[in-house]
Amino acid sequence: MYRFFKRFFDIILSVLGLIILSPVMIVVAILIKVTSKGPVLFKQQRVGRNGKLFRILKFRSMRIDTPKDMPTAMLENPDAFITGVGKFIRKTSIDELPQLLNIIAGQMSIIGPRPALANQTELLEMREKNGSAALRPGLTGWAQINGRDELPDEIKAGYDGEYAEKISFGFDLKCFFGTIGAVLRSDGVVEGAQHKDEEAE
Repeated sequence: MYRFFKRFFDIILSVLGLIILSPVMIVVAILIKVTSKGPVLFKQQRVGRNGKLFRILKFRSMRIDTPKDMPTAMLENPDAFITGVGKFIRKTSIDELPQLLNIIAGQMSIIGPRPALANQTELLEMREKNGSAALRPGLTGWAQINGRDELPDEIKAGYDGEYAEKISFGFDLKCFFGTIGAVLRSDGVVEGAQHKDEEAE
């Protein structure tokens, strides 16, 4: 029953979010356009509910010559590709706001497992096993407030599976308000593959 209301809440909150945050989004779009070459929006194919592919929308935070279909965490030197405006909007998660349109279109939810790339096969396989692949991917989720970029795939998938088991209005509220706190603290924001080397030292 809650999953029906969850979709209703997704639509209402996303429409309200677009209305309230439209001034911020307009300013960010202008800054992106005047400070770097390329489109305002970044579009990338991601894996959605039950393996269905869709194009996720983000504000472009990286140069147009950045290697395609590679998670930022795998780049050896991400700072060489992230734009000046991009550093700010990534740290504050403003780059994710266009995904409100993905939510309205039914491709995503506000809360759920973050949408993976098709080449993240191990993560996708683990999600299939724990049932979280059957959920709409989220703008934020249980894994995001428990480590975000820092989490290895097996831990991330574990949180996704836990969310699939406990999904409820109360749990979604916990994830929503936890996300606000995590964004304000910039918890778990780690750019590039070098952080793995630092952890090993």
